[in-house]
Amino acid sequence: MNMVKSLVLIVAVVLVGGVGYLYSGAYPMGADVPHNKLTYWLLETLREQSIKKASGSISVPPLGDPGLLLSGGADYNDMCVSCHLKPGKEQSDMSIGLYPKPPNLSKTSIEHGHDHPDQTDAEQTARRQFWIIKHGIKASGMPAWGPTHDDERIWAMVAFLQKLPELNQEQYQIITARDESNTSSHH
Repeated sequence: MNMVKSLVLIVAVVLVGGVGYLYSGAYPMGADVPHNKLTYWLLETLREQSIKKASGSISVPPLGDPGLLLSGGADYNDMCVSCHLKPGKEQSDMSIGLYPKPPNLSKTSIEHGHDHPDQTDAEQTARRQFWIIKHGIKASGMPAWGPTHDDERIWAMVAFLQKLPELNQEQYQIITARDESNTSSHH
């Protein structure tokens, strides 16, 4: 019985200490102060496992249609480039100020430092990208585009993301140019 009482006491002390720390305001929440390694690992693991579970059953459509690439490229240039950058750009005012730092999607996942083991599978990578674009990521600056964009439009952005690391600056400029005569479906 003493063992049970000791365990209950330890749990109570940890809970009271945790609540005290939570309400103390001692943890730095500014985006210019990185999380400690434990907090970062916990948040990253929670994020990755959640995305993996939530995106696992998404059915990936054919993404090779050039029309998807052009549509997705124009949307990426309009909505994503200020954080996720473009070929030849290493940072922007937005990418510098965000924490966690958004990945430079014009580079491969290994080059931008956000390599995920599941991304060796192209279909899983596409499911993951679709889910992130559609639902966003809490407390990261990544908005959920699902409320304002249908699935076809989101898949077009995924199709573009599949090609983005292969593009040079000139190719990017050509592919992302928006046909101004057809803006009604995009804005």
